[in-house]
Amino acid sequence: MNMTELDTPAALIDAVQMDRNIARMQKRMDSLGVRFRPHVKTSKCFEVARRQRDAGAQGVTVSTLKEAVQFFDAGFDDVLYAVGIAKAKLPQARALRERGCRLTIVVDSLAAALAVVADGHGFEVMIEVDTDGHRAGVRPDEDRLIQIGRTLHEGGALLKGVMTHAGGSYALNTPEALTAMAEQERAGCVAAAERLRAAGLPCPEVSVGSTPTALSAHQLDGVTEVRAGVYVFNDLVMANVGVCGIDEIALSVLATVIGHQAEKGWALTDAGWMAMSRDRGTQAQALDYGYGAVCDASGAPIEGFIVSSANQEHGIVSWRDGSVCPDIEQRLPLGLQLRILPNHACATAAQFPTYSVLGAEGSVTTWERFHGW
Repeated sequence: MNMTELDTPAALIDAVQMDRNIARMQKRMDSLGVRFRPHVKTSKCFEVARRQRDAGAQGVTVSTLKEAVQFFDAGFDDVLYAVGIAKAKLPQARALRERGCRLTIVVDSLAAALAVVADGHGFEVMIEVDTDGHRAGVRPDEDRLIQIGRTLHEGGALLKGVMTHAGGSYALNTPEALTAMAEQERAGCVAAAERLRAAGLPCPEVSVGSTPTALSAHQLDGVTEVRAGVYVFNDLVMANVGVCGIDEIALSVLATVIGHQAEKGWALTDAGWMAMSRDRGTQAQALDYGYGAVCDASGAPIEGFIVSSANQEHGIVSWRDGSVCPDIEQRLPLGLQLRILPNHACATAAQFPTYSVLGAEGSVTTWERFHGW
C-alpha cells in the first residue's frame, strides 16, 4: 500500500524519523552512563517498543496495568508501573508477578505502603518523589519519606528505590531553564535516596525522567536510570519547549480536504477532534497551533496554516492570524491529502486502533495499537 491509498483520517508514523528519535535518546543516555527505560504509554505499540529495545533500552515504563499485561505477554518482562498503586489493583499486580513478570509498583503515601505490605506478597516498590511540585510524590525532605520506606522494608516489601518525573519541564522553553530543571530533578531524587540510605534503608535505584529533562541534563551523578516517552514521536508541545524541531515530529494525522468556506478562508478536513484529540497543549505556550500544524503530504509545513478549530469529524484549516486566505480553494483543493502534526502525540495516538507506518521507500504497513485500562 502507498499513502494515497489510505483511508483518512489515519495515524501516520514516519518510521525513518522515529528511528532517528530513538537513536538520539539512546545515544544521549549511553553518554550519560545511565540505563534507559522508555515510557511505552506514548505508542502502546509492540513494534515501536521493540525498536527502542533493539537500540539499547532496558525494560519499559507503563501507566496502566493493562499495558503491563500486554507488554509482558509480548516479551517485555521488566516493567515499572509508574502510577501510584491503588489497593484494589494489588491482586492484578500480584497475579502478573506470579506469572513471572518483574513488575515494580509505586507508592507515595503511608496508606499505600501499608496496603502493599498488608497484601503479604513481597512486592518490589519504588517511592515516588516530588521534585518540582507538578503532580504526585513525597518531597525529598519530608519525614514521610522515611516513614514510607521503613513501612515497606520492615513489612516485607522490597524497597527498590525512588523515582520522580519532572512534568513541570513542559512549561519551560529555554535551554537554561531546561538544564536547571533537569538538575533539580536529579538532585532532588538523589537527595531522597541518600536520606533513605542514611536511615539504614535500601535504595539501590534512582529513576528520573521526562523527555525535556532527559534531553537537557548535563550530568546524572547518582542516577541509575532515566525514563521518557513522547520523544519517540515528538509533538508540537515538545517543539515549543525547544527539545525538537518541527521536522523531527514522527507522528502525524493524514487527513483529506473535504470542503471549503471560501468567504471565511477555511478549508475543511476529515480530521476533527476525534482524530486530533481535544488536547490544546500549545494554547498555554508562546506559539499556539490550535488543534495541529498543517503540512503537505510529504510532511513539509505549509507556513501560516493551522487547524484553528475542530468539531467531532471536521477540522477547520485557516491562517494562524485569523485573516481570510483569499485563494483557499486553490491552495488547498478538494481531495488534497495533508499531514496534521499533533499538539500531544500521546493523546492523538490514543484516538486510533492502528498506525500506518511510512517506510523509507514510501510503502505503508500497519502496526497494531491497543487501548483501554
